[in-house]
Amino acid sequence: MKRLTGMSRRSSGRARVLLAAVLIAAGGAFAHHGSAISYDTANLWTTWATVTQFNYLNPHPTMTFDRMVGDGEVEHWVAEILSNPSTMARQGWTRKRTVDALAPGTRVKLSLGTSRAGGFSAIVMRMENEAGEAIGGGFAGPGATDLDGVPGGLQPTGDAVLPGEEAN
Repeated sequence: MKRLTGMSRRSSGRARVLLAAVLIAAGGAFAHHGSAISYDTANLWTTWATVTQFNYLNPHPTMTFDRMVGDGEVEHWVAEILSNPSTMARQGWTRKRTVDALAPGTRVKLSLGTSRAGGFSAIVMRMENEAGEAIGGGFAGPGATDLDGVPGGLQPTGDAVLPGEEAN
């Protein structure tokens, strides 16, 4: 009997360790990242673009779009959408409605925060159709700089320290 009790304690201890490990690992699944660490959300800009692909995915939908710059050249951009599908659905933007509104070839006005690493990558803070109606919710208000047709949009400048880098 004593031996059985000892095994139960050991099993109970192992079960607690296993439970703790599972809870710690699961905590990462519920963690959320801040968009401002990857994107310059303090300096938003707007542009007209043509949707080439939209994916209604967790944790954030993604899209690719093309924008025409002043000299007629086309820039190909990739982006994630600030809103997540559950927030979009609560605002009435279900998967079907959003995918239909953002079908390839659709012209939209986007409010963007460029990737802090630069390039043609951004976070979409707000989307509007040609009638000026918001698509999929969104959080960017007025005040974003209109850079429609400006090559590269608003790219990072100066000696800004990127996340994970050390200041010189």
